[in-house]
Amino acid sequence: MKLRVLEDNNTFIDEYYLGEPAVSYYIENENEKILFDTGYSDAFIQNAKKMSIDLNQVQKIVLSHGHNDHTGGLPYLLEEVKNKNITLIAHENCFEQKILEQEEIGSPITREVLAQACQLKLTKQPVKVSKNITFLGEIPDIHLFEKREQIGVRTEQGKTIADTMKDDSAMVHQSEKGLFIITGCSHSGICNIIDYAKKICQDNRVLGVIGGFHLFEKNEKLKGTIQYPKENQVSLLYPYHCIPLDAKIEMAKTLTIHEVGVGMELVID
Repeated sequence: MKLRVLEDNNTFIDEYYLGEPAVSYYIENENEKILFDTGYSDAFIQNAKKMSIDLNQVQKIVLSHGHNDHTGGLPYLLEEVKNKNITLIAHENCFEQKILEQEEIGSPITREVLAQACQLKLTKQPVKVSKNITFLGEIPDIHLFEKREQIGVRTEQGKTIADTMKDDSAMVHQSEKGLFIITGCSHSGICNIIDYAKKICQDNRVLGVIGGFHLFEKNEKLKGTIQYPKENQVSLLYPYHCIPLDAKIEMAKTLTIHEVGVGMELVID
């Protein structure tokens, strides 16, 4: 599997790409070309062009969850790519209206519009994205220290309810050496995600993780998240997007973590 970072908060020195507080990856796995998240704007499209990546070749779009820093680029993508055979995979609650402090923070495009533009596959269950990559669907709560937090409210079947991010998911790549987790924000808890991936894949070997860890405070959640990869011998850690510097510093006291930025290329055999 080859992964290129199309969008991130960070850009590397001497790499002249656009950065924004958002996520988008371009993934090649055997004959499959996959887009994971679409950033906040059209910046990921501009970056893809600078990297000579043709998004018209994408066969699958996978969304980690419904927040607009992961779905905001969808309208621009639909203008750029006219292939209605593209399959879009996401949790079934991904496109519900999301509001935080009276501000819309959900997808700028509805499932009804998307259904006209591509093949929608909305599911709570794990589903194969390619031969070796699986979308995990709804992540169960496993670790007590990763208690779900409410982020605003969402509309479900016409009712306004607390949004505890049940639509937050991730992907897992299976190789002969073990599992590699690809996530957006990990609102579900990165350790919950990893343990569920182990269960789905029936493999306890975890090579690494790339994505947002959503850790903002020095608390029990951060302590547990640091202890978990140490105990499980997770060697490749690429935390970014929604994890501030002080949390990374705390992680780096115990773990080896790697920098991430737009244009980074990661190859997992």
